[in-house]
Amino acid sequence: MVRRAAPPKPGQAFEELQASVLFCGRCRAPQPVRERLLLVLPNGELYEYLCTACGESVGKRTLTGAPLVMG
Repeated sequence: MVRRAAPPKPGQAFEELQASVLFCGRCRAPQPVRERLLLVLPNGELYEYLCTACGESVGKRTLTGAPLVMG
């Protein structure tokens, strides 16, 4: 008998995702993006995605993790 691995539960397929191409409203086309750190928050970091063609902000992402300990 062959056992198959259980499919991942919803929300467990990826631990972290980072966009490489997003739709830009100014260019009216999918464009490569770069990520820029906006804020360091107590619960994580806020990043902004910028279109590499025109510099327009096309999205944001919050990366949560272990809190930083200053000392």
